[in-house]
Amino acid sequence: MASGLSIVFLGAVLITSTISGIFGMAGGLILMGVLTLILPVSAAFVTHGILQLAANGWRAVLHRRHVDWVILGFHAVGSAIAAAIVLSIAYVPSKPLVFLLLGLVPAFVWLPRSWLQLDASRPLHSVISGFCVTGISLLSGVGGPLLDIFFVRTRLTRHQIVATKAATQVLSHAIKILVFGIPMLTGRGDGMPPLSLLALAIPLSMAGTALGGAVLDRMSDQTFLKWTRLIVTAVGTIYLWQAGSLLIATG
Repeated sequence: MASGLSIVFLGAVLITSTISGIFGMAGGLILMGVLTLILPVSAAFVTHGILQLAANGWRAVLHRRHVDWVILGFHAVGSAIAAAIVLSIAYVPSKPLVFLLLGLVPAFVWLPRSWLQLDASRPLHSVISGFCVTGISLLSGVGGPLLDIFFVRTRLTRHQIVATKAATQVLSHAIKILVFGIPMLTGRGDGMPPLSLLALAIPLSMAGTALGGAVLDRMSDQTFLKWTRLIVTAVGTIYLWQAGSLLIATG
């Protein structure tokens, strides 16, 4: 990777992990778009999975006492089903499709919570969560905005929600690495950043998560909700524009 792209890559990792530390999901959405711009699609999915696994894994470790392992277990069942389906069809999206899906993912933020009576603490709902969130993650690279819908109605404490969501995301990103990493290991994909660059990016991702948490402590609930929706919607709009531009250019 050229030195200029390396700087862009590391800067994006730090900035987006900080945003994720504040808002929980917007950073991963932005990072996926940046990686799709500068890397081949499969490499972008695997790289995003590695970095997000590190960030969410660190969050899960910090709050490990609060993880609801029952929810995580049922979530894993649904995730495994989604992974098996995607593996069976050997799905590798084009860049226009990735940007189109990334542009549509933010719509989940605006769904009225009264429309969906979902609760991750119910076993069936947790299985559905695993299937849908991991499925969306394998199609677009990001499934976080959908995950939130399953935790809105739970009776978990905020610490349990943060810890359990982080643990489920670790699972989703690990599956994403597996699904898109296997073809790359067999010679059907390339373009991964050098290991030395990933070694620098992972601690940057963890540092950004901690920095974002410090900002979050100083933010009110009203400000948090307002900026989450504005940022995610703005990013989604940009991605839809990018998808249209790529489709026009290739059409």
